[in-house]
Amino acid sequence: MLVLVAMFVNGLATNPGWEWSTFAAYFASETIVRALGTTIQLTVLGTVTGFALGVVLAAMRLSHNGFLRSVAWTYIWAFRSIPLIVQLLFWFNIAYLYQTISFGLPFGPSFGSVSTNDLFGALGAAVLGLALHQAAYAAEIIRGGILAVDEGQREAAAALGIPRLRQFTKVVLPQAMRSILPNAANEVISLFKGTSIVSVLAIPELFYQVQVIYGRNSRVVPLLLVATVWYIVLTTLLSVGQFYVERHFAKGSSRTLPPTPLQRLRSRLTAYTVRPAGAHSGHGRTRHPETAEVTR
Repeated sequence: MLVLVAMFVNGLATNPGWEWSTFAAYFASETIVRALGTTIQLTVLGTVTGFALGVVLAAMRLSHNGFLRSVAWTYIWAFRSIPLIVQLLFWFNIAYLYQTISFGLPFGPSFGSVSTNDLFGALGAAVLGLALHQAAYAAEIIRGGILAVDEGQREAAAALGIPRLRQFTKVVLPQAMRSILPNAANEVISLFKGTSIVSVLAIPELFYQVQVIYGRNSRVVPLLLVATVWYIVLTTLLSVGQFYVERHFAKGSSRTLPPTPLQRLRSRLTAYTVRPAGAHSGHGRTRHPETAEVTR
């Protein structure tokens, strides 16, 4: 494996096809940074709106009302069945079906109307499509996390006279978050990378802007590398955030929290520092104060 890694690194350093000078020229350019901001904006709006709607859909699926369960199931079935690119193109062309949207009484008089073209631009259609698509998956993730909590937890909370809303927010939800977070983080990361699909709407997000640039100068590989590195950097930041959020919600499930990467590094440095002193004093092993691991 070390040989393969060394060969790969050597290829990155010596192969002129990577064109690192072109990569460096465009990596932090104003155009790319602006496009990256659009990608982040799409991710944040799609995630917040999608998970907010997902909470409502999950509550409907867990409801005792059969009609609400049917509506939620139909929504999830429909939006998971239709490809995302089709949904985006549909919302972008919604004005073909509805030229105006009226506000008023159902089947009654209208108090006002707005042009659909003014209401749904390219960015609005992209956010709407991403959010509605994300909501279908978020609903199932949230529902699965809530169902993973033992029914006895709710029964015990009810027996103590805790109000139903407080039962959910203080007893059920903190335990459900341990099941929800890993899958939810995967969905957010997938949405972040999936924003590249909105390039079909000519929105200047990261991947679309990279395509425009290499369409002009024909430097395909280094510009694809620019997009790749930015996706890796931001996905890594999301993964780090996921680690600390999961660590926060693990407080109630374990007596000792898993060490952070910084704590692991400090632990190893301390172990290497303490080892010679332990060997000199004749002791065959030392115990680390943070992790309580025995190091021979």
